[in-house]
Amino acid sequence: MSLRGGDPAEIGGYPLEARLGSGGMGTVFLARTSSGRPVAIKLIHPQFAADDEFRIRFRQEVAAARRVSGAFTAAVVDAAPEAEQPWMATAYIQGPTLARRIATKGPLSGAELRRLAIGLAEALRDIHRVGVVHRDLKPSNVVLSPEGPRVIDFGISRAADQQTLTMTGRVIGTPPFMSPEQLQAPRDVGPRSDVFSLGTLVAYAATGHGPFDADSPYIAAYQVVHDEPSLEDVPTALRTVVESCLAKDPDGRPSADELLVLLRDLPADLGQNDTGEVGAARTRDVITQHHFAPPATPVPAPPAATPAATPVVAPAVTPVVADTGSADASPVRRLRRRRRPVFAVAVAVAVIGGGAAALQAGGSGGNTRGGRADTLAAAGAALPDGFQPWHETVPGGRADIPDELRCVAHGDAVFCGGGGVVAARIRAKDGSRVWTVKSPGVPVQGMHLVGATDDTVLGYRFAAQDDPKGPASEVVALDATTGRELWSVPSGAQSTAVTGRTQDALVVGSDIVTVNAANSRFEARDAHSGHLAWTSPFPAGTQCAPVPVGRQLLAMCAPTAEVDAVAVHHPALYTVDRASGALGKPLAVNGPTVPVGVAHGGLVLLHVHMQGTQPAGYDGVARVDPVSRKVTYSKLATVYAGTPGMADSTVYVSGQTGLVTALDPATGRMKWSRQSGVEGASGPAAGVGALYFSSATGRVVALSPDDGKRLWSTDPQADGVGGEQGASPRVTLAGRAVIVAAAKNTLFAFDARKPPKAS
Repeated sequence: MSLRGGDPAEIGGYPLEARLGSGGMGTVFLARTSSGRPVAIKLIHPQFAADDEFRIRFRQEVAAARRVSGAFTAAVVDAAPEAEQPWMATAYIQGPTLARRIATKGPLSGAELRRLAIGLAEALRDIHRVGVVHRDLKPSNVVLSPEGPRVIDFGISRAADQQTLTMTGRVIGTPPFMSPEQLQAPRDVGPRSDVFSLGTLVAYAATGHGPFDADSPYIAAYQVVHDEPSLEDVPTALRTVVESCLAKDPDGRPSADELLVLLRDLPADLGQNDTGEVGAARTRDVITQHHFAPPATPVPAPPAATPAATPVVAPAVTPVVADTGSADASPVRRLRRRRRPVFAVAVAVAVIGGGAAALQAGGSGGNTRGGRADTLAAAGAALPDGFQPWHETVPGGRADIPDELRCVAHGDAVFCGGGGVVAARIRAKDGSRVWTVKSPGVPVQGMHLVGATDDTVLGYRFAAQDDPKGPASEVVALDATTGRELWSVPSGAQSTAVTGRTQDALVVGSDIVTVNAANSRFEARDAHSGHLAWTSPFPAGTQCAPVPVGRQLLAMCAPTAEVDAVAVHHPALYTVDRASGALGKPLAVNGPTVPVGVAHGGLVLLHVHMQGTQPAGYDGVARVDPVSRKVTYSKLATVYAGTPGMADSTVYVSGQTGLVTALDPATGRMKWSRQSGVEGASGPAAGVGALYFSSATGRVVALSPDDGKRLWSTDPQADGVGGEQGASPRVTLAGRAVIVAAAKNTLFAFDARKPPKAS
């Protein structure tokens, strides 16, 4: 609808084009970024600006939305929660809400209904993995975009460990779609409250009415707490899954990850079987892992189509799968017997640390490295023979899910992976692809290439939604020359919860260390043959993640109770014997902390500053000497928020608005702070005389490592989301060639001495 008299002409520098709607708390406008991308701006009504409680809630909404900006939500582009009249800009999502769709066209059925259910479960998976509970899932907060369902409006969401606002004693939510605990004890609301709400949404989509419909919200609330749901019109197979979501006891409900397993096992058309239960399916615990990290492009519900072709590969080693029940046990029955989830959601610090430090431990397993020998990547060398600037798109296993890649360089080859691409070999000189191995499933944010050795490339593969047999996620080894699959193994998913980074597998010399599917031990294998060298169980009562220190290996572990509570404050570091996997004595670290790199042989961690229960940046730096077992702490002069990285024994924090700050890890002293002009940049990648930072749009800036002076910058190369935090570095150096990964599986390369001219 058109702008009205009295509407502002612009908000925060964004020209307004139309009014999209108005609600009790604010008005939403359609606007454009300087690049022409449409955004939706929520402008809070003036009468709420002076309400302290409301401002707290709005700050929480902005923080929560930033944390979950990704495939199934509206990515945050910009925000000003402290403005006189607060506002937030998110990516504009075209499409009707679920409420409008049901009102105008009636209930969904068959494959369309199944796709919606899976899409909503995937959205919850993403939301919960970063420690956020939405708390207001309802039909008007689900947008049916052409690419699939999106969950919007985090106005009353909170971190999973955050105390609910009760200053006015109000219960906030929509009773027919709220969980019993949300109505009875708001402080006890956790991720499985959202699972209950998802069950009500799926029932509503299938029937046109909720399972607890009533003329009065008070009666509806009573029914939610005391009565059985009305599910007679829900398809039989789906009904069994919905019933598990609507258990009155939160512990009787599946997690979002477990729910995905149940939904994937349903027939494509939701056909019924004789028993009215889900067909024989998996008898194991599976997790489809997620890192909150960078915002990604929409993940649509999959159409019934022929999957994309993949290269012919040799038979893989049969993965070992942990069995958690008898073959004839219904997954729903098993879930109801459990008292607590097997897997925990991601720790709160992921919002500022997730995926930021892809640390190196021998081989070529990362882009953020500690010493000059590692970081320069022969940047002073000549260009690859025959090099010309190039631009390439690497299609993944799901053409409808463009994503971002990450790359490592080896001689004349560049190996890239991420999203729907397990790995691809690309010629550094011209960007031509030698081979590509695709991943059929929905990609997980922040999960990119594991790494590479001289003869092996290792990446992640995610199972297709309709595959009832394969592991949800695997580490896959490929021959570097041919792309032939050598072996694969199911992958765990706890690193983000423990370290704030998404790195459950890493290359250490010629070996690879992974976390097993049950998140109970480390496993070391020869990267090429897959031969199992050793296993090392986690210390009792802990969850662990591997952390490299040069060619050494550490384990960072946290108490399981803290991981489950999404509040890791007492992590410990253990040395790991690379020959046997034996763990040394624990070395306590004041948490929450995020490993960012290596300086002078020691591990550098940033201490997370908590604002109440919300992470708000970094306020200290810790150095750990694994030999002397000494931990040294330094307080930072102020709190620095943004994406951390490290190069040449200097810590860098790249802020959402483009401010890059260089910090001395030995003292915490600020070396310099400069405006890069690139919003939401990740980095650095270090070359001779330059540090490279880049955003999802593919805009690159080169800064002087001495004083941060901007040497040059380029124009955007892709339509990506700016202003994000926590992304791993996107720039890779192949000799003097700068290779950049951007949104939509875009790669481009240019000579560092002849960067593209900015317009």
